[in-house]
Amino acid sequence: MEKQNVPELYGSLVFNDKVMRARLSEDVYTSLRKTIDENVSLETNVADAVAEEMKNWAIENGATHFTHWFQPLTGVTAEKHDSFIAPSPDGGVLMEFSGKELIKGEPDASSFPSGGLRATFEARGYTAWDPTSYAFIKDHTLCIPTAFCSYSGEALDKKTPLLRSMQAINRQALRILKLFGTDANYVRTSVGPEQEYFLIDQEMFNKRPDLKYTGRTLFGAMPPRGQEMDDHYFGVIKPRVNEFMEDLNNELWKLGILAKTEHNEVAPAQHELAPIYSTTNVATDSNQLTMEIMKKVASRHGMVCLLHEKPFAGVNGSGKHNNWSIGTDTGINLLSPGKTPYENAQFLLFLCAVIQAVDDYQDLLRLSVATAGNDHRLGANEAPPAIISIFLGDELSAILKAIKNDEPYEGTEDVVMKLGVHSIPKFRRDTTDRNRTSPFAFTGNKFEFRSLGSSNSIACCNIMLNASVAESLRQYADELENAADFETALHELIKRVITDHQRILFDGNGYGEEWIKEATEVRGLSNLKTTADAMPHLLDEKNKKMLMEHKVFTEAELQSRCEIMLENYVKTVNIEGLTMVDMVRKNYLPSIERYLYRLAETTSLMRQVSENVKCNYEVSTMERLSELTDHILEAVKKLEGVLDTFKGMDDIFESSAYVRDEMLPTMDELRKYVDEAEMLTSQKDWPFPSYGQLLFSVS
Repeated sequence: MEKQNVPELYGSLVFNDKVMRARLSEDVYTSLRKTIDENVSLETNVADAVAEEMKNWAIENGATHFTHWFQPLTGVTAEKHDSFIAPSPDGGVLMEFSGKELIKGEPDASSFPSGGLRATFEARGYTAWDPTSYAFIKDHTLCIPTAFCSYSGEALDKKTPLLRSMQAINRQALRILKLFGTDANYVRTSVGPEQEYFLIDQEMFNKRPDLKYTGRTLFGAMPPRGQEMDDHYFGVIKPRVNEFMEDLNNELWKLGILAKTEHNEVAPAQHELAPIYSTTNVATDSNQLTMEIMKKVASRHGMVCLLHEKPFAGVNGSGKHNNWSIGTDTGINLLSPGKTPYENAQFLLFLCAVIQAVDDYQDLLRLSVATAGNDHRLGANEAPPAIISIFLGDELSAILKAIKNDEPYEGTEDVVMKLGVHSIPKFRRDTTDRNRTSPFAFTGNKFEFRSLGSSNSIACCNIMLNASVAESLRQYADELENAADFETALHELIKRVITDHQRILFDGNGYGEEWIKEATEVRGLSNLKTTADAMPHLLDEKNKKMLMEHKVFTEAELQSRCEIMLENYVKTVNIEGLTMVDMVRKNYLPSIERYLYRLAETTSLMRQVSENVKCNYEVSTMERLSELTDHILEAVKKLEGVLDTFKGMDDIFESSAYVRDEMLPTMDELRKYVDEAEMLTSQKDWPFPSYGQLLFSVS
């Protein structure tokens, strides 16, 4: 692959600040920057000037079309392309693009999920430019990041409530900073989402209907070797995968996506990509682009990128760690403890705000990552449990304990690591370890929310995180702004929050059964195991009240999102069930029957040669496979009945509970019998590639 000059390549397809500064007049650039930095409305003449230069730049870089690029509630992105051409009087064409076209688009809103917000005949919808996220060129099309709303103004996307939540936390954080005398014009949250994924051979993928229809294998016996040897994690990257990664990096860098770290993950064929932090809405756009481009680049290399949370049973699934921090425009990380965190009252208050937010709204954080795919992953000793808790580490835990008990904090001594080899430099040990079993862990100057699934949009969890922290900060500001003695009130507030929300702090093993018992029975934490358990809590009164007061959602938008997410859950599992029936009826049962026929024919021929031939292998295999075909037939009939009953259900809460309690267990039962049959049937007669072939197909 041709070597690239990374500084020249980076952002070459982005209408970024460098391009705007060079191409826009000083007045237009200053006005646009004010809109980006301070949320000031954009004047029409400024929009026209920006549109003209954006069009010229895009055409110079090979673009022929433009699109308003948005994120509907489907979980993926959407785009409708329009060319720049307009007819000219001489019969030719002009290349036009106006400020009006930049600011507003009108896609059909009726065919996107709306959860009842829009009837099918109410088709009009609007896309509105988000100037805080730079436009970019993809496939010869100028893509303009936008919000998406209905004709009556309801948000039909994931970006609008995300931007609202960022405004909410900005408002409340500035109130707190003013009390401390900290200079800041605005506060923004930043995110760096680590992305896990699988790569398998395209030819193998094409032979698996379950992968094509559902993104995961619905059947498959484990191969002799999986991830037991722990040799894939951080192992040498295979040449074919390395070529994919190099190509992927180039594509991402062109789009200004800060792809930084890449490595092999735990499971065979599993890998990870991590970017550098960026502002939350930009990071969300970038992650959606990253997932799309991963699939395109994989296809160029004869592979398929799987982003399902659990594409293979028996090996680790794929997550997406959401590294979240909050900072000011003046460069202050509000979650940085500094060298003496015990004396850093501002840091401690923001830390308390996060602790209280996670405790008060643990159900919102859990449901923000709830999908049919992620239900297979959470709590499976490869990902955090469904119970939300916070890991702080030794130093912060000791500080909070000292504050809670009004005791002096003695501090921690720096420990110099000595490895016993003179040539290796000595280095200081961090004051806290990492806890990979914790769903929400403090990692030095940020929190890592580890419960997201690989295909999740990071918008959802950051909406809930921003809004819930904003609520904590609002309560603190209301109290401290009216305090007679700020220092005393601040100390009492921090102490009270630590005492009241101690239950959410846990530094131990989140995988242990004893933790689940302690968390639910002693601490009273919620354990929402599935999407069907979690999603209805979006409509709990306390959650609706908080989200509506901070103007993140309207009540109608909350109702619609609850319905949409549950619909997505039941439709996903229903498709999986139908796929299982199809594969069993058309492929598995006929294949097993063919193998049984060959065994019977072989046995008959062998006994014709000699009556003394026992045919133990043939007979015992036939007996068990015959039993299994009966079990498979019974199980597939049962699943067909369950699917038929589901078809007649109208209430989304009833149907989601039915999917959880009836459909999924029936699917598991059917899989158990088919997977056992795979182990008894010859590979020649088995209709689909095995796990071993899929997981070790890329070299």
